[in-house]
Amino acid sequence: MQEKAQGKLYLCATPIGNLEDITLRVLRTLEEADLIAAEDTRNSIKLLNHFEIKTPMTSYHEYNKIEKAHELVGKMKNGQNVALITDAGTPGISDPGEELVRICYESGIEVTSLPGACACITALTLSGLSTRRFAFEAFLPREKKERAAILSALETETRTIILYEAPHHLLKTLEELYAALGDRKLTLCRELTKRFETAFTTTIAEAISYYGQQEPKGEFVLVIQGRSMKDLQEEQQRQWLEIPLTEHMEHYESQGISHKEAMKLVAKDRGISKREVYAMLL
Repeated sequence: MQEKAQGKLYLCATPIGNLEDITLRVLRTLEEADLIAAEDTRNSIKLLNHFEIKTPMTSYHEYNKIEKAHELVGKMKNGQNVALITDAGTPGISDPGEELVRICYESGIEVTSLPGACACITALTLSGLSTRRFAFEAFLPREKKERAAILSALETETRTIILYEAPHHLLKTLEELYAALGDRKLTLCRELTKRFETAFTTTIAEAISYYGQQEPKGEFVLVIQGRSMKDLQEEQQRQWLEIPLTEHMEHYESQGISHKEAMKLVAKDRGISKREVYAMLL
């Protein structure tokens, strides 16, 4: 008797607002799948009804992501194809889908991703800021220590930074960003692809002033200018200049670096020549 082939996991990107942004491939996959796993079935049923898709649906969310992942893997091992959708956008981006993907790979289940709408990329392309290098942080954690650690790390981030935020947390997050990063160029994107979509360039300070008087409405994506490499290098150079040269040399030599190589590194850190380091040491 021939063994039944395993099923497959399909990561299906759904619209982030405008229903016309769904792809033909995703529509076909949702129709042909044996089961659709949705982050919120009450929300996703509207999408499926709009496109007259009758495929059975089950819930897969933050609070059942491990237990349910193993259940879904069991179904795929028995030959069922599962399509994963999130509330909006691409599954696995800032949602529990990443756990299902991980467990599928651990269990030998094939995974494929069907590209489509994604709020962070849509906002980045709208921002007018550098798109070559970017750091996506999604929602900042609510736990204070973890949040403070991430904000501290972002202080020296030279890539364009992308964050998500809910309207009722926006002002507080802007204030924390200002305290951690100083004033930066910022593009605020709101209600992307929807009827009242807005995207405007401003600064963190100006946004704080504006939303201190106007109540934020809608879901936001914040695209923040990264720190300039030149500014970062100059600050690091100032910090090195604050310590004695002998202590600076010891920093490298204590790591097993030769005296000659340590002199090169110290010269680079301080923005001076190796000859000057040698003369100062004498």
